[in-house]
Amino acid sequence: MKSIVILISGRGSNMEAIVRACAAEGWPARIAAVISNRPDAAGLAFAQSHGIATAVVDHKAFSGENRREAFDAELQRVIDGFAPDLLVLAGFMRILTPGFTAHYAQRMLNIHPSLLPAFTGLHTHARALEMGCKFVGATVHFVTAELDHGAIVAQAVVPVQAGDDEASLSARVLALEHRMYPAAVRWFVQGQLAIEGGLVRQTAGENQAFS
Repeated sequence: MKSIVILISGRGSNMEAIVRACAAEGWPARIAAVISNRPDAAGLAFAQSHGIATAVVDHKAFSGENRREAFDAELQRVIDGFAPDLLVLAGFMRILTPGFTAHYAQRMLNIHPSLLPAFTGLHTHARALEMGCKFVGATVHFVTAELDHGAIVAQAVVPVQAGDDEASLSARVLALEHRMYPAAVRWFVQGQLAIEGGLVRQTAGENQAFS
């Protein structure tokens, strides 16, 4: 039985999708905890209502020159108290330090709302529209010290339609994220992901592209 810890900063809709899929599909895993850097994160109430332990490590409580390192050290201490096999970032809006990412190397997943390596960082859909992209999407990847990089586990592709704006694109991409991210987490806990030469292979032959 694998133990999963999920990090959120807000509503955590991908966290909700993972929690529901884990229960509905009978994964060999349990959601051990949901942790937020914001005490007002709406996703905490959802987790509590499903009997999942929650914790808050408020980044605003840390100040000074080494505040990022101090925050990450405390966050790591809290996470490791739940002994996770997998750490899942689900809308966790913090840039993590190299020491933190190294500690969870090859056992930390993130989802980013673009077809990486395009449009790392924020405002991905607005930037894609400005560039005239014909397709947008989302990427699940293993986390490394480099922001929005790391071996790609799965991608979802959404065509841009006439009249689309940032909100309409985001909504359609998010609907696919809610299918893709639980699948990627399930693959991990079932031991169906292999990293070979920096590329991730789904060893059971399931499609790593979603549309």
